[in-house]
Amino acid sequence: MTQLHEETDDLSRPEGDVLIVGCGNLLRGDDGVGPVLIRHLWERGIPDGAGIVDGGTAGMDVAFRMKGARKVVIIDAASTDAEPGTIYRVPGPAIAELPALEGLHTHSFRWDHALAFANWLLKDEYPQDVTVFLIEAANVDPGMDLSPKVSTAMEQVIVIIERDFLADLRTTESAAAPEVEFTSDGYLRVDAATSARYFPSGSVVAMRRDDELWMIPLRGPESGGLLLKQRTPQGDRCVIVREVLDDQVPLGIRTGYWDDAHGALRIPLDLE
Repeated sequence: MTQLHEETDDLSRPEGDVLIVGCGNLLRGDDGVGPVLIRHLWERGIPDGAGIVDGGTAGMDVAFRMKGARKVVIIDAASTDAEPGTIYRVPGPAIAELPALEGLHTHSFRWDHALAFANWLLKDEYPQDVTVFLIEAANVDPGMDLSPKVSTAMEQVIVIIERDFLADLRTTESAAAPEVEFTSDGYLRVDAATSARYFPSGSVVAMRRDDELWMIPLRGPESGGLLLKQRTPQGDRCVIVREVLDDQVPLGIRTGYWDDAHGALRIPLDLE
């Protein structure tokens, strides 16, 4: 079972922009967990007020990107001889020894160096709230995919990030009743906030019930159903519903509502 080791501090959680940075090398197995996590967040859609950076191994660039952000979240792999998949959550100020700025080389410049460099560079503009998630690696051999334990831990970190750093931003975006659009080519378009809130896996069951279209989320593509395909970098998605509606697709924007009892987004068709 994946463990979560968490340290706390007394920092307040100020309102403002959130920057999420995934560090590591995609070509070296579990060392790429940071950039892989960033890609998963991008697929879900990023709410207004948040930004994501594939930091790769370029920590110096990460330091510059911190300017203007009030909260920074950094994800990277760890190698501490702990159980693979162990998650460490460490607030920036709790990192006791930051590396010296002298004698660093760009090829070894990673998140820990980025924090030290950014603190020196930005001074009073250094983010007020910095959190680092480290995931213990199992295999960092070149050409390998993420190991199962690290992949599972990554999903857990995504849940934490969504809950602690993005939920308020998504709530603001989704406060109004969700609006969707039926298109002339038989697709249903869903904005990024609605998609991330109700259909985070990107896989749904669509069915017609009386004068409504019901959209029911699934756990993932392996469960079957229809795929919500990404249409814009902001995370807006679309799913084909023409066959479900027997080619009777109402064009234009409709306002739906979430039915907690049935776990479905219900969209009036208004075909008459």
